[in-house]
Amino acid sequence: MRVLIALGGNAMTAPDGRADPDDQRAAVVSAMAAVADLVADGAEVVLTHGNGPQVGNLLVKNEIAAAVVPPVPLDWCGAQTQATIGVLVLNALDQALAQRECSARSAVLVSRTLVSGDDPHFAEPSKPVGRYLPEAEAKVMIDHGQVWEDRGERGWRRMVASPEPLECLESATVTALLDAGQVVVCAGGGGVPVVRSADGELCGVEAVIDKDLTAAVLADQLAVDVLVIATDVDAAIIGWGTPDARPIGAITAAELRDLAAAGHFAGGSMGPKVDAACRFAEAGGRSVITSLHNIAGALAGTAGTIVTP
Repeated sequence: MRVLIALGGNAMTAPDGRADPDDQRAAVVSAMAAVADLVADGAEVVLTHGNGPQVGNLLVKNEIAAAVVPPVPLDWCGAQTQATIGVLVLNALDQALAQRECSARSAVLVSRTLVSGDDPHFAEPSKPVGRYLPEAEAKVMIDHGQVWEDRGERGWRRMVASPEPLECLESATVTALLDAGQVVVCAGGGGVPVVRSADGELCGVEAVIDKDLTAAVLADQLAVDVLVIATDVDAAIIGWGTPDARPIGAITAAELRDLAAAGHFAGGSMGPKVDAACRFAEAGGRSVITSLHNIAGALAGTAGTIVTP
């Protein structure tokens, strides 16, 4: 079985969201235990991951140093965090596999995701990133060409585009590594966003791609059997936060789309995960939304929200 697991940001930080180096190492070690169990059982595994807290840390460094050195663009931040998180994952996963006497090895790819330069999201950046700043500090970043928005009492916040992922450009390399028996870590943070010019040149852009939507694109390109969207709950939930809350089990993509249209899933959290799960199922695959400790049951069809065509 070929499985793509999209790890949520909670798998890369402490339970309270802290992203100190030691917290990140501990969180990754815990997450890789579940992944190693799958690999030891014979599954071909591809991992993608979030990078929000890590990119946020780099943006703070950009802001503090903006008067001294030019800020690093978002595509560079994405590439740096792919490599940093990738090394943490490789170290933790290799150790977990060795503990299970499994000879499989792992590899990380700093990988790009193609978006369209004409994507309408570039005209109206709407994805908030980083921390809130006073107007005077935000103006320093605006003078560097960034888009910031006044958010009232909390201050100003940077806004960036979140374009649709079209293609994961390293998918052929991922396939070659999988065929060689490697566990592959790639497309972290949705992939480094790039556009293609009229003459075919690729160039990074200031944008953030939703990691789960990229995972759905990559899962289709790799023809995986199951896309697992790993989060901090055991399943998607109807009526979250109400006395009538209940988990969703097996469901079709069309039925899940209807629930999303009825407003059951928050746009900044479960909404994109539901959208990604539906996209892959609509392409003919099987998607699962669940927590890391339930992945084995999810693949067996006994746990999580299982989305089918």
